Formats: sequence, C-alpha cells, structure tokens
Amino acid sequence: MNYRTLRLQNIFILIAISSCLVLAETVRASDEALPNIQQQVDQFQQKMKQQKGGPKVTEQDMALMKKAQDDLARTLPHPGIKVGQKAPDFTLGNADGVPVHLYEQLKSGPVILIFYRGAWCPYCNIQLHALQKSLPTFKKYNAQLIAVTPQTPDKSREQIKKDKYPFQVLSDLKDTVSTKYNLYFRVNQKLNELYKTKFGLDIEAYNGKGRAGLPVPGSFVVAQDGTIVAMHADLDYKKRMEPVDIVKALKTIKK
Repeated sequence: MNYRTLRLQNIFILIAISSCLVLAETVRASDEALPNIQQQVDQFQQKMKQQKGGPKVTEQDMALMKKAQDDLARTLPHPGIKVGQKAPDFTLGNADGVPVHLYEQLKSGPVILIFYRGAWCPYCNIQLHALQKSLPTFKKYNAQLIAVTPQTPDKSREQIKKDKYPFQVLSDLKDTVSTKYNLYFRVNQKLNELYKTKFGLDIEAYNGKGRAGLPVPGSFVVAQDGTIVAMHADLDYKKRMEPVDIVKALKTIKK
C-alpha cells in the first residue's frame, strides 16, 4: 500500500468519525430540545397566581380538599403497576368508537401509555401538548403514543379536533383499565359538589352520569413483549413523566 492510498484511507476514516460525532450531537441536541412539562406547569401556576377575580377558596374548602388528598394517600399509597411487570392487556374504543387492542398495537413497536383525567384538566393538557410536540422523537424509536381517559368519546372528539391530536385517545368508560393499572379512585361526593359549585367543574358532564371516578395521572413505557420498562404515577396531579425520561426508557429497549 503506497503513501497516497494510506493517506486517503485515513481521511475517509476521519470523515466517518466526524459524521458519527455530528449525528450523536444532533440526536443529543434533539433530546435536550424536548419540552419540559414541569417548567410549563410552574409557568402556568405563576400565571394563575397573578390572575384576579377567581373563586375564593375558604379554609373549609381547603380542609375538605386536604382530607380528600389524605384519604387517597391512605387508600392508594403506591399508584401504578411497577417496572418489570407485564402491562395488562385491554381493548377500548377510541374517539370514533373503533376498538383498539393494546397488544395488537405492540406488534408495531413500543407503546407510550398515558392515563389522564380529562379535557377539563389544565395539567393534563400541558402534558398532552408536550407529548404531541415530542412525537417526532418518539417515532425515531418506532414508538407510538396512546392516551386513556375516563371521559366519553364525544368529549375526546372535541378535544382531538381542538388540539389536533394525531394519537389515539381511548375512553375507559367502565374504569376497568385504570383499575387494572392501579390508578383508579373515586372523587367523594362532598369534593365533587365543591368542584361543581366553587370551580364550575362537573366531572360527570365529561365522564357520564354517575361516574365521578378518575385515574391518578400515569405514564407507562411498554416494550413490544408487554414489559413495562418505565413508569410514573404520582398522587400530586401536577407532576408528570417528562418526555426526556420517556426517550431514555425507549433507548433501553432491545431491538
């Protein structure tokens, strides 16, 4: 091998290495550019504090909400099923009433499974919008997003039309799936009345008459074999799994 040939080979090797480094930096930059849900939640709360003319919350109201939180912490201390467990299979109708089968969807790739309270919840909307913006990154790992909510399909259709969600929104009308995933709880009657009278929030108007149950907001990254590789479920509904953590979990899944 002459000097000229060796020199050309070294140049090609350097170019290849540089290309790999550039690609790695691009992927890293892309992951870093993912939306930050907690940051958006903090901004939303700060904005709400600055607004005037909202409902006046009394000490009695605060005590009622605190008691409901304490009761939930006692009855559901560790919400969600854990990493390493198999995701319970289910079939639910989407916003158009078409049945969607979890394990059939897993045949195409990993599933990011999100349980949210409903279109009425501003924190859920912050989360869903952030996930919507993250879809191109999720797609790099052949993963799809599926959202599950107790609200009726007509409410989901309104939400999808308004926010242009391209992902499946499934209605858990009997709360069986949120129960299987250890997320379900029922809002007690006193708190439900407080929501209606003080905040103008009628959960039954979204879920259907007699249905005042909700899921603890939960996020699960499910590998193709049904194994949960990452999860997040917190009784504090303001806390959600970040897109960057979802991507980290997707990277651990073996091809």
